[in-house]
Amino acid sequence: MIRYALVCERDHEFDGWFASSETFDAQVAARDILCPHCGSGDVRKALMAPSLGKGTKNGLKIPDASTPAEMAQKMSMKMLALKKHVEENCDYVGDKFAEEARRIHYGETEHRDIYGEATLDEARELVEEGVDVAPLPVVPPRQAN
Repeated sequence: MIRYALVCERDHEFDGWFASSETFDAQVAARDILCPHCGSGDVRKALMAPSLGKGTKNGLKIPDASTPAEMAQKMSMKMLALKKHVEENCDYVGDKFAEEARRIHYGETEHRDIYGEATLDEARELVEEGVDVAPLPVVPPRQAN
């Protein structure tokens, strides 16, 4: 997994995790990456410092000993735990997510934590309206069992 610092056309900064640099390039080209602040699909990599691990030797940081495969496994486990937490603690509203998120945001119904499905356009519209939303991580099926 690769973590990139990202920035949108409006200079909002955020992070993204990708399987590879090719995956990032393909998602940017397809405009599948949206700024969580404004919903813009015009996203690019931001300047970022190198990621250094824990520990020091002669005053220099020593990179983490984890291999990329170990880091990917740890990330998958954390994503699975997050998804499980949401599923156990939030109300599932299915394909009515955008509608229900708006109702909660505008005070038309009692606040509660929800999750469900939304199209890319619906997600963009929610972000533009100032509704706090975030995608759930996609966990590979072999790990979800």
